[in-house]
Amino acid sequence: MIANENCTLSELEIAEPTDILGVELGFVLPHGCLSTMRSLILPHIRGNVGFVFTKLDLVDIREKIMSNKVKAPARAGATAPCDVILSPQNTGLGPEKTSFFQALQIPTKISKGTIEILNEIHLIKKDDKVGASEATLLNMLNVSPFSYGLKVIQVYDSGTVFAPEILDITNADLQAKFLEGVMNVAAVSLEIGYPTIASAPHSIVNGLKNLIAIAVETDITFKEAEMAKEYLKDPSKFAAAAVAAAPAAAGKVEAKKEEAKKEEESEGSDDDMGFGLFD
Repeated sequence: MIANENCTLSELEIAEPTDILGVELGFVLPHGCLSTMRSLILPHIRGNVGFVFTKLDLVDIREKIMSNKVKAPARAGATAPCDVILSPQNTGLGPEKTSFFQALQIPTKISKGTIEILNEIHLIKKDDKVGASEATLLNMLNVSPFSYGLKVIQVYDSGTVFAPEILDITNADLQAKFLEGVMNVAAVSLEIGYPTIASAPHSIVNGLKNLIAIAVETDITFKEAEMAKEYLKDPSKFAAAAVAAAPAAAGKVEAKKEEAKKEEESEGSDDDMGFGLFD
C-alpha cells in the first residue's frame, strides 16, 4: 500500500502503471470495495492511497517505488521533510534585496554589485513549518530543497499486514536476535539452577572446572586434571616451553625472509642474463 507526498503520478513521469518493474499500480478512493483483504487492509486506508500488486521481490519493489522522486520548491506552511542549509554563495540578487536578508539575520556583503552570503546558514530544520520569508528567499534563489514522491505505508503478504520497516530485517539480524535470546535463557537457567538445552554446555564446563579444582586439592586424578596438576607442581616447565617456542617461531620468520631475498636475487640475475651493460 502506497501514498503520495504532495505530488501526482503525472509529476512522477510514470506513463503507465507497469512502469514500476512491471507491477500494477493504481490509486483508489477510501471507499473502494475490498473483497478478501477488506478486514485487514481497510483500517489502513486513509486519504489518497494506492495499491501495488506484484509477485516480485518486495525489497526491490520498494526501492524502485521510493526512487521515483520529484523536486519541489519550499511552500509556506508546509512541513519540511529535511533540513535546508544555504552554503556561502553569490546570490546574483541586487543590493535592493539586502533588507530581506537582514530580516532573516543572514550575514551578507555586496560583491560586484550583487549580494553574497558570507556564512553557512541553517535556514529550515526538519519537521518544522516553512515560514513565508524562508519560502520567498528560496524561490528567489531558485532553490528547490525538497523532493516528494510515493512512499510505502503498509505491506500485505501471505495474509499479514506489516510495516515496511520489516523488509529491512535480514537473516543476520534474525540470527543475532536468536542468539541474544539463547544467551538470556542460558543466563537465567544458570542463575536459578534450572537446566535447559541453552545452559547445558555452560553447566558441563562449570562442572568440569569444579572437578579439576577438587582433583588439584586431593589425590584424585583424571585426564583433564593432569595438566593442571603438572603446572602447579612445576610452572617452570611451561615457562621453558613457551620460551623455547618463541625462538623457533622467530627462526621460521627469518628463514622465510632469507628465502624471499634469495628469490629476488635470482630473479635479478635472470634479468641481467649474465651480461653487464659495458661487457
